[in-house]
Order: sequence, then structure tokens, then C-alpha cells
Amino acid sequence: MSQPATSGLNCYTNHGMQYAEKWRLAVSLPSLSLRSLTLAFIVPLCAAATMLSAQDSTAPTITAGDLVRAAVANEVTAADHQDVLHLFRSRRQTQKGSQTRLYLETKDALAAMLIAIDDQPLNPQQQQGETNRLFWLSGNPEQLRKKHAREKEDEERTMRIVKALPDAFLYEYAGTENSDTGIGKAGDRLVKLAFKPNPAYSPPSRVEQVLAGMQGDLLIDAEARRLAKIDGTLYRDVTFGWGIIGHLDKGGHFLVRQADLGLGDGGWGITEISLSVTGKLVLFKSLNMVSDEVLSDFRRAPNDLTFAQGVELLKTEQEKLARNHTP
Repeated sequence: MSQPATSGLNCYTNHGMQYAEKWRLAVSLPSLSLRSLTLAFIVPLCAAATMLSAQDSTAPTITAGDLVRAAVANEVTAADHQDVLHLFRSRRQTQKGSQTRLYLETKDALAAMLIAIDDQPLNPQQQQGETNRLFWLSGNPEQLRKKHAREKEDEERTMRIVKALPDAFLYEYAGTENSDTGIGKAGDRLVKLAFKPNPAYSPPSRVEQVLAGMQGDLLIDAEARRLAKIDGTLYRDVTFGWGIIGHLDKGGHFLVRQADLGLGDGGWGITEISLSVTGKLVLFKSLNMVSDEVLSDFRRAPNDLTFAQGVELLKTEQEKLARNHTP
């Protein structure tokens, strides 16, 4: 969300790079999980460094592929400038029900507190259990260090996917759409790009291999120069290690939306992540993940917030919600 220290690139990095609980794909299959599957699509791309014409009838002044390449270069720069911290809410729906959490970014690691199950507030014992878990973690520097290291590893794998986007796909312009709640900035025009696999692309590792079987479209907010949506579907099975390590089934779907957070600093955030994936892992273990996660109620958090301070802040928020019975 902070502004990259790069001349001419007026773009802000996104909270999603620290939100390791949120959205996960860029990882080798032996450790494949919902977390790793969706992370590769939670990282928002800043839009092009070149502004498109405000008139739909005017031909674009940059090719679709160059637009994506400029966006990726800008996002890589922005990822190194994550100075703004946020508190926000997540409601994740799966086939087993829903869970609602408060998330708080700190300089040490991401803090998360469960506040509702199936839209019902936790009982006092459950609330205390969540608080105790976080206090235990804040009092164990080694465990906190390991958590932070895992989040950094996820971020690095995600950036490998982001960096591969310009080469992994072929892009073309596919019209425009209007911005809407949770997608883009209010009143801005969204430019649509269709993408399909580039037959000349050779994935350097299993991290990028899933891209070879994906096609779909993305929306770029032409005024704010940010990615508003990426929507991808596996149009064929994707195998790993000649099928020995595992595979993802044809028809798998990934969707990420993001929008201006309305905090007055130009910052954007991911507002929805939808994932539907089936397949097989090592030793014939079935993979079946269906999840829709909506993020909301973004607020700025104090700069340089420590994890221990974050736990206290989350505890205060939990107590407010418990009093108001509004999970």
C-alpha cells in the first residue's frame, strides 16, 4: 500500500503480500495447500505505467502484453515498500461452513484472531482460547520467527508467479467495464484483457508450471493503474512430475478482486478470493478445495506495530465485537 520509491510509478503495494492466511498457489505440490494455492493470485498487479486513453473508441497506445509487463515491473517495485499496516476482517466460506477472523499486520508477522463460526460469535471459552494462543505466540520469539519466515517464503514464491505472468500468457484487449463495489475505484473505467497460455513459455519449476494450463481474463483500472480482477480457469489437467507427484483437474477456478480501500492514501486491497480446485497429490491423496473469502472493514494500523502490541489491539477489538454481538 505504500508508494514505491520509483520515479513515474505512482502505485501502492498491497496488504496481500503479508496476508499469508489468505490466498495460496505458488508452491511445489508436495506441500500444496489452500494457503499456497491462493497466494499466487492474492498478489495484486499494479496497472500500466502508461495511461490508456479515456475514450473507449481510441486505440490503446500500448500493447496488451507490454501493459502487463509494465504492471508486473511496477508490482515488483511496490512489493519492496510495504510500510503501511492494516487491520481488516475476513469471512471465509467453505463446504464445511464459514469462519470470520480479524487480521492485523504487524512488523513481526501477521496476527489473526477467529471471532465467529457460521456467523455466530465465539463463546467465552473459545474467545479466551484465541487470546491465549496469540499471547503464547507473542511470548515465543522462536515460533514467531518461524511464522514470519514462512510468510516471507510464501511471498517469495508468489513473486515468482507474478514475475512469470508477462511470459507465461498471451494477452489481448477485450473491451471495458465499469468499476463496482469491491472492484476497482468508484467511477473508474476498467480495461479488460483476455489471456491464454503462451506455447513458447517453458516453466522453470513446478511453482510456475500451473500457469501453463490456465486461461481467463483480468481487469485493469485505467485511471488508478491497478489490477481490479484476475479470473483464471484450468482448461486442461496440469500434471507435476509426469503425474507421479500429482495433478490439478481441468475446470479448476481462481478469482481475485481488489479495490481502492477508501482510506484516503490511494491504497488498494484484495476484497475477494474464490478458489475451486480438485486433483491428486502424492500417494493418491485427493485434493478438493472450495473456498470463497471476502475481506472488508479495512483500517490503518499504527506504524511499527509489534506482534505483542497487535495481540492487545486484537483483544480490544474482540471485546468490542462481543459486547455488540456483531461478528
